[in-house]
Amino acid sequence: MTASRPLNFRKIAALVAAAGTLFWLYTFYFIAHVPPGDGTGFQWLAVFPLGMIFGLFFLPAWLLVAIGRLPRLTTAVGLCGLIAFAIIWAQLLNEFPKS
Repeated sequence: MTASRPLNFRKIAALVAAAGTLFWLYTFYFIAHVPPGDGTGFQWLAVFPLGMIFGLFFLPAWLLVAIGRLPRLTTAVGLCGLIAFAIIWAQLLNEFPKS
């Protein structure tokens, strides 16, 4: 029988932070391809709440992953950031004009 290995929370935290970062970068692509609607460009205001979520959850997660501190807390913070992204993104999808 083999002994089970404990979870490596630092790697999990890095994966969660990477997922959040990639989603944040994808939002710029998606917003750039939203139909113009009334032509005012107000769809770009969605960048601000998404950027705040990135700054509040994922920048600290990347910092903590880089220095190797508090891996379980870092994982929890990253997961909370993904949940916040999901909530805000669902609201924004209802606001964007349909093509």
